[in-house]
Amino acid sequence: MFFPLKDENPTKTFPFMTILIIVANVILFIIELSMGQNRGYFVAKYGVIPYEITHAVDLNPKVALGPYINLITSLFLHGSFWHILGNMWFLWIFGNNIEDIVGHFKFLLFYILGGVVASLLQILLTADSTIPVIGASGAISAILGAYMIKFPRARIKTLLFIIIFVTIINVPAVTFIGIWFVIQLLSSIGASMSNVAWYAHIGGFLFGLLTIRLFQKKEGYRKYRVY
Repeated sequence: MFFPLKDENPTKTFPFMTILIIVANVILFIIELSMGQNRGYFVAKYGVIPYEITHAVDLNPKVALGPYINLITSLFLHGSFWHILGNMWFLWIFGNNIEDIVGHFKFLLFYILGGVVASLLQILLTADSTIPVIGASGAISAILGAYMIKFPRARIKTLLFIIIFVTIINVPAVTFIGIWFVIQLLSSIGASMSNVAWYAHIGGFLFGLLTIRLFQKKEGYRKYRVY
């Protein structure tokens, strides 16, 4: 097992959108917890249910704007403390550099689109499932795909533990994220009934990998006065 501690990759701008997304996720998780026995109802209402999307129906509990809005709302819900902690930690480590190169508001667009595309792949491959899909993992997977393309040589300080052996190593981002992606692929085999949306991880990653250059800010552009 391995876990990122930090990346050695400074930014030029303050990542206020990354922080805003983290704060929004934390606030909604606190709201979830405060609902007590009604939490399951809340998750069923605002999580994305594959059957609803593929069959164009809105099962109870119904949503005012229809089930398709849940492709977005589901990205801000989490199933447990460890679920949100892991997602927000990855977002904090890798999100700031992607926000730096695409700009604050395009980063939010990239994040949401990545999450939506991730959910759509999960929906496509589990079309008849009535289990709500929630979590930011798909959007964060898009960030990992983008990071692998833009910062393959950035060093990731990583906690490595194998049974009782524990150490900290520095590895290139391409190695860390590459291993992470292989784990997602292997875990997705025969995982249509898993409680983890592995296909969403894969879909989000591929979205980030293939589209980050479309979102990146133009470099080296200057305005000149002509005399």
